Amino acid sequence: MMAFPGVSHLDSIPLPGQGLPLIQVDSVQRWMEDLKLMTDCECMCILQSKPISLEDDTQSELIPSSQHGPCDHLQLLLKRAWIISTELGRIGQKLDRERWGRVHSLSVRLTCHARSMINEYSIFSRGTSEEMEQFQKLLMEKCSELTAVTERCLHIDDEQVLKSMKPCVNETLSAVGRYFSQLLELALTQEVQVLVRKIDTSDNLYTAESTTGNLFSLTQEGAPLCRIIAKEGGVVALFKICRQDCFRCLYPQTLRTLASICCVEEGIHQLEKVDGILCLADILTDSSHSEATRAEAAAVVAQITSPHLPVTQHLSSFLESMEEIVTALIKLCQEASSGEVFLLASAALANITFFDTMACEMLLQLNAMRILLEACADKQRVDTPYTRDQIVTILANMSVLEQCASDIIQEDGMYFLCLTMARMRGRDWWASGLWAEGREGRDTCVKPSLSGMRAGPREVSGEPGLKRSQSLKELVSFVILCILL
Repeated sequence: MMAFPGVSHLDSIPLPGQGLPLIQVDSVQRWMEDLKLMTDCECMCILQSKPISLEDDTQSELIPSSQHGPCDHLQLLLKRAWIISTELGRIGQKLDRERWGRVHSLSVRLTCHARSMINEYSIFSRGTSEEMEQFQKLLMEKCSELTAVTERCLHIDDEQVLKSMKPCVNETLSAVGRYFSQLLELALTQEVQVLVRKIDTSDNLYTAESTTGNLFSLTQEGAPLCRIIAKEGGVVALFKICRQDCFRCLYPQTLRTLASICCVEEGIHQLEKVDGILCLADILTDSSHSEATRAEAAAVVAQITSPHLPVTQHLSSFLESMEEIVTALIKLCQEASSGEVFLLASAALANITFFDTMACEMLLQLNAMRILLEACADKQRVDTPYTRDQIVTILANMSVLEQCASDIIQEDGMYFLCLTMARMRGRDWWASGLWAEGREGRDTCVKPSLSGMRAGPREVSGEPGLKRSQSLKELVSFVILCILL
């Protein structure tokens, strides 16, 4: 039981002989909060839909300001879109529980956010298309319809009538979500077009750097935005930068952005259309490029050769440059000055061994077995279970070759494998603190970029980590089995 302010907890407990206990305030407080929210939202509508924040301390961040930078309005749009998406989900949950009061108050709030998003974007945009204006109108009409129908439900006491109205509310809510998604996609497409055009026409280092940085930020918002960027020519514009010597200092950032875009099939298709694989091979084999540049190029290779993307099996142009790329990657592993660089290079090699069996023969000829096993003794290069996973994956794919088994024995590879299995305890796994997953869409064999590694460790629940530990254990067992056979 909750006590009123200023009253002790013991005072709120009724004593024998006393009258009724103090009223519980949970339901009253909830009703007051709902009433306050509805009143505030109605006032917002009247006051030209000033932005409503989920938290008071973020209120100022959502109010349009003339002091915003060139891409701040885009972040504002994404933030507002996230809030609207959250509200749509909450309305759906309350509707399932038939909490009609909350459904209506959230519908009013949703309408305010939708109107605010449109008003904010109109302030910063360079003009809206006729199609966008049409979706804006449809969205606001459906929001008004949702508010009206949920308000009617508040005055209905018959449960059967309310249940019969539930499908109608659901349909209206779905329409709001549909028009919102279409409007958001149009707005984001328009903004991406502007950024891509700036990159494509830029001859200024500062402009190219800031615009590429803005584009990279967008790629971190998920696969849908990566698809839009690829569709609107982002891959083409970025490779244009990678082919100009005057932008050499921007290569790492540009390649990092490309790796993010290529987490979707559309990005890989665009990469192949512009001979991107040939460009990556040139960067990897050119020792005049910095180690960071070559490492980021390796990250792109790891991304486009991921065995979890079906499109990678059709990269015919990759086979033409595979020998050069494999040679450059094993050299990068050998010369890597940090664990980050070694991780990206070895991840690319691991994926390539899945991509084509010829890669295993190439690695055997390049003494990859010796180079990788020697690296295992270097804690500066092989410093996480995630990196050991790459080495064991390469060994597992190479171990089908008869020569590979004898090479592992000669290079004391059994010691490394047994040591790896001994480290497969949960405590050691969590102690490493480097279960870094990278962007959405990347899986076991698709590695995070240097920026993702620098961002620091990410906490994860036990189950995925244990599954991954078990997967690595199975790989080690497979390699040992191949050797014994």
